[in-house]
Amino acid sequence: MRVPKCDKKSDKQLVKLALKKPEYYGCLVERYEQKLQRYIRRITNISEESAEDLLQEVFLKVYRNLHEYDDAFNFSSWIYRITHNETISYYRKLSSRPKEVKMEGEDGLDILQSLPSDINLRDDYIKKELARKVREVINKLPDKYRTILILKFLEDKSYNEISDILQLPMGTVSTLINRAKAQFKQLAIDHHLNKP
Repeated sequence: MRVPKCDKKSDKQLVKLALKKPEYYGCLVERYEQKLQRYIRRITNISEESAEDLLQEVFLKVYRNLHEYDDAFNFSSWIYRITHNETISYYRKLSSRPKEVKMEGEDGLDILQSLPSDINLRDDYIKKELARKVREVINKLPDKYRTILILKFLEDKSYNEISDILQLPMGTVSTLINRAKAQFKQLAIDHHLNKP
């Protein structure tokens, strides 16, 4: 079976094609695989192998339910919502919730940079040390705040997309983001985040 060209096709076009020709589903998998695995690793404390297994479950569920996708909505939000829900289900099965966020490199600086502050990022050492402290602070946040900050600042999701993913009203998303930023800022101050 010939692998189709997908680069110039939108998500919605690929969904329609995948419903008729399953080989197009591979295009969606390829497009979202790294993003979703990164998201799973950011909101959980599971190993890379477990994240890959969970991601496979996500892609199976998406494929089985592809005919239910409503193209009035953003496909990205739909697949992130399924990923989020599958991750929550995975933790319910384990009877524990994630206690620590997995972030790589300088993840977390996006959240920090969105806050008005006098933090000075002068060189690579300071950035790396600051990123480490940001991870510590994020890990201290309640799950609902940690997840919403990850979606907004690390996954670059809009308020609309976060509303779709978490199935929350737009006003609630806005309120949660503001509360999460305030709590993050207070924890950052408490942990002397401006001093590596």
